[in-house]
Amino acid sequence: MQLTEAQRMIYNTAKSFAEREIRPHVRERATDETFPLEIMRKLAENGLLAGPFPEEYGGAGIDNVSYVLLCEAIGGASPSVFTAALTVQLSLVGTAICNFGNDEQRRRWLPDLFSAKKVGAFALTEPNVGSDPAAMELTAQRDGDDWVLNGSKFWISNGAQADLIVVFAQTDPGSRHKGVAAFVVDGDAQGLERQDIPDKMGLTASNTAALFFDGVRVGDDRLLGAAGDGFEIAQTSLEAGRTSTAACAVGIIQSCLDACVSYAKQREQWGKPIAGHQLVQEMVADMATDCEAARLLTIQAAQTRDAGEPATKHVVMAKHFATEAAVKAARTAISLHGGVGYLREYPVEGLLRDAIGLSLYEGTTQIQKLLLGREVLGVSAF
Repeated sequence: MQLTEAQRMIYNTAKSFAEREIRPHVRERATDETFPLEIMRKLAENGLLAGPFPEEYGGAGIDNVSYVLLCEAIGGASPSVFTAALTVQLSLVGTAICNFGNDEQRRRWLPDLFSAKKVGAFALTEPNVGSDPAAMELTAQRDGDDWVLNGSKFWISNGAQADLIVVFAQTDPGSRHKGVAAFVVDGDAQGLERQDIPDKMGLTASNTAALFFDGVRVGDDRLLGAAGDGFEIAQTSLEAGRTSTAACAVGIIQSCLDACVSYAKQREQWGKPIAGHQLVQEMVADMATDCEAARLLTIQAAQTRDAGEPATKHVVMAKHFATEAAVKAARTAISLHGGVGYLREYPVEGLLRDAIGLSLYEGTTQIQKLLLGREVLGVSAF
């Protein structure tokens, strides 16, 4: 693929940072289930947390191709760090505020997000609402000059530690997507209770929480766009998030491939390195092909977004293919490593658990296929 010198430099800078600052601490973070906020701040200090956003608001002004290369490099070392610092902080929260906030809102919140002075969260999913966000039950009712939020959100990444939360609420019950609005709520708002969701299968170093809103009051200055714009805000932000998540999945595949190549060259059976056995070569060849295919699909999605063209087809194709390929690659990597692949001492078992998580959030693989089917056939299945 043809990359510019600037794009290659961003990837190499992010890769070097990940190997130096993130990868050495992955194992310890997997057991204490805490996200390293200091890493987010270091990402900001190294210019890796500003993403494809205007420089006037503290962004880096890079293109989406550069951003997905950055996400691949960071996600390949720690999908947890990627989840908290990139796809949530930037792709979801940053996109929602930058694309739909007014100038005052952008200047108030974006610089603090891009400098890691504040942590963001994106509260869309609810206990009874996942793949059908238009059915959300959290309500926002007018009371004088304020909106009053009541209800709950679930599976919210960064939820328990966020300073700013983009919260989606129904302003007109029964109207589905037409009544959805998006508000920016402070993490310490009166009436907001937050509870950690522990013991996840993977992504253990990223915080996940349940949020409970009991009469939380916000003013119009906290409303992004107009009441009723929330569904569009969510879909636009999710498209950005799915693009970056596909890139993280590519990083997982590349990490699995690197681990397999290294292990196959030094592990001997029947008097020679297992790299010389045909079935091992087949496993590695399939993994390398999936890695390149996933990377090309992801870059194509990013290029389409950079061109300002409709990108839904390319984004959902990249997201579902790359995340499922990451699950496959991690399973293959464990098999190639044999017994040691089942141990936490080696990275591949953790990559499998993390890859499964990527295939679930921001729209499951099945939802991506339905979206793709709609794009190709012109007929909606839901």
